[in-house]
Parts: sequence; C-alpha cells; structure tokens
Amino acid sequence: MPIGLTPEQRDLEGAIARFADRHAGVGETRATLDAIADGHLPAWWDELVALGFHAVHLPDSVGGQGGELIDAACVVEAAATALLPGPLLPTVITGAVAGVAGDDPAAVALAARLAEGVTAATILPGHGDLRATAGDDGWLVTGASRDVLGARAAGVVLAAAETDTGGTAWFVVDPRDDAVTVEARGGTDLTVDVGTVYLDELRVPNALMVNGIDDVAAWDVAAALSACAAAGTLRWCVDAVTSHLRTREQFGKPIGTFQALQHEAAMLLVNTELATAAAWDAIRATDEPPEQRSMAAAGAAIMALAPAPDLLLDALTMFGAIGFTWEHDLHLYWRRAISLAASIGPTTRWSRRLGELGCTHVRDTSLKLGDAEAGFRAEVAEVLDRALELRNDVPSPLGDYPDLATGPQRSLLADAGLLAPHWPPPWGVGATPARQLIIEDEFAKRPALVRPSLNIAEWILPTLLTAGSEDVQRELIPPSQRGDLRWCQLFSEPGAGSDLAALSTRAVKVDGGWRINGHKIWTSSAQHAHYGALLARTDPVAAKHRGIGYFVVDMRADGIEVQPIKTADGEPHFNEVFLTDVFVPDRMLLGGPADGWGLAISTMASERVAIGGYVNIDRAVALRHLVRQPGPDRDAGLCALGELDAYTNAIKALGVRETLRLIDGDAAGPASSIAKVATAVMLRRTFKATLELAGPLAMVEKTDPAVVAPYLRLPAELIGGGTKQIQLNIIAQMIMGLPRK
Repeated sequence: MPIGLTPEQRDLEGAIARFADRHAGVGETRATLDAIADGHLPAWWDELVALGFHAVHLPDSVGGQGGELIDAACVVEAAATALLPGPLLPTVITGAVAGVAGDDPAAVALAARLAEGVTAATILPGHGDLRATAGDDGWLVTGASRDVLGARAAGVVLAAAETDTGGTAWFVVDPRDDAVTVEARGGTDLTVDVGTVYLDELRVPNALMVNGIDDVAAWDVAAALSACAAAGTLRWCVDAVTSHLRTREQFGKPIGTFQALQHEAAMLLVNTELATAAAWDAIRATDEPPEQRSMAAAGAAIMALAPAPDLLLDALTMFGAIGFTWEHDLHLYWRRAISLAASIGPTTRWSRRLGELGCTHVRDTSLKLGDAEAGFRAEVAEVLDRALELRNDVPSPLGDYPDLATGPQRSLLADAGLLAPHWPPPWGVGATPARQLIIEDEFAKRPALVRPSLNIAEWILPTLLTAGSEDVQRELIPPSQRGDLRWCQLFSEPGAGSDLAALSTRAVKVDGGWRINGHKIWTSSAQHAHYGALLARTDPVAAKHRGIGYFVVDMRADGIEVQPIKTADGEPHFNEVFLTDVFVPDRMLLGGPADGWGLAISTMASERVAIGGYVNIDRAVALRHLVRQPGPDRDAGLCALGELDAYTNAIKALGVRETLRLIDGDAAGPASSIAKVATAVMLRRTFKATLELAGPLAMVEKTDPAVVAPYLRLPAELIGGGTKQIQLNIIAQMIMGLPRK
C-alpha cells in the first residue's frame, strides 16, 4: 500500500505515475544520465512545475498549492517508484526545511522562488565544515559541504553553518556567486546529481539569513521525506519481484512456486509495508512535539532508509544474473536506495538517538479525533469513571494478569459492551472504527483502569456471533465477557498442525448430536477452560477441506481427558486433549456439518489480529532498564533499543494506517498477516538484544528485571496463531498472488 490513504492522495500519486509514463520512461531517463549527473534539468521540468507537483506543500500565498507535507510525501514516493530523474526530492526537502522557519521573511522569499520552479538543495547542520562569522551587515561564511544531492542542478542552496559561538546560522546561497564553487561528484544514484559546495569567504547579507529553523527539526524533515523516496523505491521492487516470480520458469514451472522464494518475496513485502508505515508516521509527526517528531523521524531512518539497499540486493538475487545486468532497471533502483540511505548519515546516529528518547518517552501513535462524537465520548467516560470506583477481586487461574481478573469492575465494563465494542448489541455497542478509537482514548486517559482481555475467547466468540444460534450466544457470550467462562482452541493434532485439511478427529452423527473421538495437542489453557472450539471431520469421504465441522465442546463433558505438556520454562502452557465418545449436542455445531473450514479460517484471522496486537505490550522492559545503567556497553544498548523501538513503532503505525482505511470505509487489508510476521521478528530481535546486553544476568532464571523467564516463554507466542513460515505462505500466495505448487 502506498503512503497516500485518502482518495485525493491516491489521485495525486496516480497523476505522478501518469506524468512519468508520458515524459520520463526508463529508456528516456537512461539516455540523459550523463546530463543529469552534470546538473542539467530534465526536458520536462517546466511542465512538472506548471502542474505544481514540486510545490504541493508550499503555501498558496507564495504561489504553492497550499497542501500539506503528506501531499509532498505522496509526490516523492510516487516519483521514486517511477524512477523520475532530477532534483525533485532535494527541492521538496528545501521547501519543507524552509517551512520550519514559519513566517521568516527570508524563508518566505525562498519558498516563493521554489514555487516558481527554481531548483534547490540543502546543506544540513554538521553536513560539512561551513563556518560563519558575524559582521556589521551580515555574515562571512567559509568552508565546504559534504556531498549533497541536487547541488549541481540547484538554482538556490539553503545552507547551515556553525557560528563562532557554537550555534547555527541558516542562510540562502546563490550558486552563481563568485565565492561559490560546486564540484561535480560521480553520484551513486545515476538519476540525480551529487556535488560538493565550497564557500570562499562568501558574504551573506542579513536579508538572506533565515531565522527560526531548528537544526534537529531540519534533519527530521529531511529524513522523513527521504524515507518516502526509499519506500517508493521498495514498492517498485515488490511489484517487479512479484511479476518476475509469477512468469519466470525453471524446471518446467514458475519459480514463484518455490517456497524459499515465496518466503523471501513475502518478507520483502512485509519490510516494504513497515518502511512505508514508518515514513508515513515521520511525515505526520512533523507537526507534533519535538520528542515525538524525532522518534518518528529516527524510526523512518532505521526502518525505511537503512534497510533499503539490502532489500534491493535481496530482490536482485531473486532475479538471478538477469537483475545484475546493466540493461535491467533493478540496479538503478538499487543505486538510488544506497544513495538515499547515505544522504542522512550513519544509521547508528539515528538508532542511538531513538534509544535515548526511548528511555524516557513512548511514541504516541494514537489518532486525535478532537470533538468528534462528543455525546458518545461522554457516555463512555461516564461508564469508565464508574468502573474506576470498583475493583476486580478474583485473580485469573492463568497467572498474575490484571487484564484477566474478574469481579465487579470487569462485569460493569462487559455489561456496558466495552470489552468488544465493535460487536453488535447487546454484546458490544456496534462501534465504528472511529468510536473504537474514542474508547481506546478514554481508557488511555485512565491508566489506573486496566482494560480487560477476552484472552482466547477474543478470536473464538466472533465465530459464535457469526454462526451460533441466539440461544447459544445468550448462554455463552455474557459469562465469557465477564470472565466466568474460559475458552481453549482445539484445532491442532499430532498429525495436523497448521494443515487443518489433515484432521483425523472424527465426529459421527447420533441422535440429538454428534459423537466425537480424537486427539488434540498444543492446546493452550485447556486445563482451565470451560469450553473449547473444536474442529472434527464429519465426512471422511469428502474433499479434505469440505468434510469438517466446527463444534463448541463443554470441556467438563464425559470422555475428555486433559494432559498438561510442560514447556521449557517448567510451566504447562500447552496440553494434550483426548476425546473418547464425547457427546456434543446439535445446537453446539456452528453452521452446517461441512462449514468448519470457512469458520476456522475466520477464527484464525481473528487470532492473527489479536496476537499481532501484542505489540502494544512493551517487550523491551528489561532492555530499557539495562541501557539506563552506566557502563561501557550502554552505547551499544542504546543503538539496539533504538532499532527495536523503530521496528515496534512501525508495526504500530501500520495498525494506525489500517484503522484510518477502515474509518474511510475501505475493506480490511492484509495488515493482520503482515503485523503477525513483523511481531514475530520484533520479539526475536528484542530478546536477542536483551540477552546480548544482559551478560551474566542471564545465568539466573528469575531476576529483576526479568530476562530469561520471558525468553523461555517466547516460543508460545512465535508458534501461536501460525508460525512465521505459515504466515509467509499466506502472504505470498493470498496477498501477492504467487502460484501454488
């Protein structure tokens, strides 16, 4: 999914793609590479200016289009996807950095020139050794920049220099001034020029000094827009790889049927979606408080810019030698990814910065709805305030989990429909996505109020709502919401884990119901469950996916034997369940005798959403504690924490983008499967980094902070809801459309 979410943003991206098709095909671009490297503008630049694409984010008061920075982000991303050559990105960045200065006269004058079509480049603070000395009527600047994208083509340069007092002076430079030399450099990205700017005692009058640009904000804005270009580059890559794997044949069949390539392509899509989400989050954070803006910008640098070169290299290897040839377009995108990543400096600076911020701040990815639905918000607030006066007095048998405790507080919230507000009344309040956000916001305002969890019932009860009778719903849903009934899921078998079509548990029709015999395994919480959702084969001769029924089983019924399976941490997280002549009444068969496969798919989809939501729990608590301690390893710990927070925040941003799509009325997308894979990767990285920093602390199982104990429980989360490998199969085949065997 591209950065743009609204119809207007999608139209803008489409317009850029059509413009590129008309004027800047890859063949035409290849023919002009030498001229571009020398700083010449593409022949179509004036038409692009006439259409206003370069100035969508500039105020209409200076001749711009009066849009927002997200509009410019859409332009930058779409241009990168189309490999549009020239200095569009550095020009857009210059306008955005100048915008940080607000109404400063020099900044406004610069924006007006950019709106007219003047190209530009920016020398960011510390990106060279420029030194500025104050004089009576201005400044004297000497020094050299580092390599700057678009410097040769620039009609104007916005530059930052260090002053004698250690501050920063921002000023506008005319590259044609006799004191200015721009040296051409052989750029890695062949579609944009690179140059080094030398200033030899350049006199800058006060009228060209720009006041009000915050140095950190300038870097953040530049990183955010560059990340959008990286996301566009990756998006082209995903499309190219998908097409190649569908059509290229080896051994008489498309190579897209090979599981190894399917998994690699699916991970490319996952990482591209995370890169896009992080870039989008950085753009929307430019107007947020400085800490939030910087956290999002660092996340974009780490998640979009830094990994892009390696992801393009992965794509190249999937193409084989074809992708390594000069004639194939892939190397042009690969070169662009390398250059973009280099343009914002070493990645460790961004990860260290995010790690430092992560010790004291949390990225706020919540959506702000303002005064929308004020009446509904007041009703929710009144219920939550009453709940704060109550307590839950019965702990969960599953352990010390406050969100699973039961009592008056939980019952009040359940009866008010706030445990699953998107469900229809009386089980929920039929909340739209916008109203669900309001409820989340009101809970967030009351941190002392723990929002209850339905646990495993969270993904089973929706199936009951879809296919259960009203009597069964009334019997089972209210006590489940209050926590009086607990659930387990009886799907996996010793010979049928993720492959539900291989189920051997049999359900035979008898008077008034079904007689079930079989053996289930890896069943979480079976020893504490009152009811279980069970799949059993109802027709042994039907096609494997068609002869399956979905049953609700009373776990206290005769013939059920539960045998706990002790896991690596010494606790029985899983169970074996043996069913011997277990009777299940007809009313506990959901749907028809052959509807189980479809109902199971919906259950597992809900399970992936619930498990993907684990990202809302901070898994880096121990690591965060460790990096707060002084010592020689702290710097490495800060970088590791920054990388993990960047990954986690990207998953959160992915969820926010999906929520916005739903609010706008779009159908649910593939975010749940992508988030499930990303969450598995995040958990592995988190515990790996924690163990590496913990050192001898990991020699003891139970410590404060807890290091090894949660690590030993990790496999349950990696396996639950389908392993990463199974999810990659789903992404490759169901989302990317790669061929099955």
